Amino acid sequence: MYLIGRPKAKHFLRFVRHHALDAPSEESLRVQWQAAKARVRTLEAQEAGVADNPVIMRMEVGSKYELLLRQFLEDPLVQNGFNTVPTEVALVELDRLVVYQKHIDVSFVRRLRKQLGVSPSDEDVFRACLPCDYPKPPATWARLDEDGYVFVSPSNDLRFLGALPLEPDRVQGYPHRGRPVGVVGLTVGFGSNFLNAIHCENRLVLNNGSHRAYALRAMGFKHAPCVVQHVSTRDELDLVASADLKREPDRYLRGPRPSMLKDYFDPQLRTMLTVHRMVRQVRVKFSVSEHYVPAV
Repeated sequence: MYLIGRPKAKHFLRFVRHHALDAPSEESLRVQWQAAKARVRTLEAQEAGVADNPVIMRMEVGSKYELLLRQFLEDPLVQNGFNTVPTEVALVELDRLVVYQKHIDVSFVRRLRKQLGVSPSDEDVFRACLPCDYPKPPATWARLDEDGYVFVSPSNDLRFLGALPLEPDRVQGYPHRGRPVGVVGLTVGFGSNFLNAIHCENRLVLNNGSHRAYALRAMGFKHAPCVVQHVSTRDELDLVASADLKREPDRYLRGPRPSMLKDYFDPQLRTMLTVHRMVRQVRVKFSVSEHYVPAV
């Protein structure tokens, strides 16, 4: 499923050209895009400001979610991964979420709905949105050459997690060619994968968990548990936002009627495509430079 009608049409046409099986003609795609763009203009007039001032219902210790909330807040991934800006766990209204992700894998949504079952409990929904068991998707990796490695997974959550300075005694079971004084670890893996939104300039932008938010909304849920990061400046936004949001913040934070989760359910704003199955690939390369410098 691909959201259409917003800039830029060339990105949509490129996506179809590169990914779709039995793609429609570009002319028919342009006609579809223009019709969706007209729908967007109508929504900008009729629903201007609909994304502003969303209600954020904080989930307090002492509520029916107390045990789940305590377990979640004690998780090291929560404590270490969400300590950059003020953060809380809250119930958010799905239809008020701003989205930047343009496409949804509906086959993955079907699997999520099957896992949730026909009538999931509040606890089931909480654990689906804010999991603590961290099911690990399959992944493989191999060395490319002297200074590079490649990692592959069917999960689009595979990512570079950063560089880690390690003391040599922390790395066990690997033979060394000399006597190391330090080890630099380049880590690739999976994120915390929590349903997460950024609250900035009186709007809630969905930052992670689009498929779960879509699945819950399709099942009739109006609210979902979510990690909400409160951002007070654009500088803070650069610390926690995705590349899309950092690149064009005004589109999502200042436009009268930005793209929203409910747009995925508007037949005039979406198109369905059969696409090639893709896997996520992350390549890591490092470089070494050795010099003499003046002693100080």
